Amino acid sequence: MQPEVQDLFTHAILRIPDANFADGLTTVDLGVPHFDQVLEQHARYCEALRECGLKLTILDADARHPDSTFVEDTAILTPHSAILCRPGAPSRAREVAAIRPVIKRFYSRIFTIEAPGTVDGGDICEAGDHFFIGLSLRTNEEGARQLSAHLQTLGYTASTIDLRKMTRILHLKSGISYIGDKTLVVMEEMAASRRLAHFNLLRVSPEESYAANCVRVNDRVLVAEGFPHLRDHLVARGFNPLVLNMSEFRKMDGGLSCLSLRF
Repeated sequence: MQPEVQDLFTHAILRIPDANFADGLTTVDLGVPHFDQVLEQHARYCEALRECGLKLTILDADARHPDSTFVEDTAILTPHSAILCRPGAPSRAREVAAIRPVIKRFYSRIFTIEAPGTVDGGDICEAGDHFFIGLSLRTNEEGARQLSAHLQTLGYTASTIDLRKMTRILHLKSGISYIGDKTLVVMEEMAASRRLAHFNLLRVSPEESYAANCVRVNDRVLVAEGFPHLRDHLVARGFNPLVLNMSEFRKMDGGLSCLSLRF
């Protein structure tokens, strides 16, 4: 049985990594990224999105912000409106001003998260008409309240998942992804959450937990290389995985969803 057909993505916004990429924020100790491989993996990621049918807006590298290639954290894009985030890390705050004019090319209706609220886009998992909001070191309760209100205005529902006692993940989407067909890919540590009770869960074993950050793009599911069990489970459920090497981005707490804004 084939998974349901979701609303198709047609565009994506990305930013090329700068040479100072390794100076960004990270909570893991996996070594220093090799910049030549960073660029190669980013280029292949762009190619994969094109293979999925997307037209890309690729922004120049931003030396002022080493983390700025992780554009997902700056905005939340719905079919009809955009919500500009307010990242929880002070060093990333000005990334939103840099992305705003790009978002305005595509959206006339734009909401914003205001101080003292903070929201990182990586803490937001859209699952059909419902949004899961992760309360984390980067997204606070006031930010979640403002975001929920904006989403309600747009006709969506929202609920929070508290990550603040979880030490293995930085953002909500480090541990959970919606891939359509009422299916969530979820790391084992989060699978027992009552918030997820109405979804089909594809559990990811602890040794493959990084791969829980996968991305449904039209009829493909982007999945990180090196995690064969999840790949095989996706195939068994009728999904069509597209495997990408993410080794250098993983060193900086980055995953597949982090590198683009898809709409």
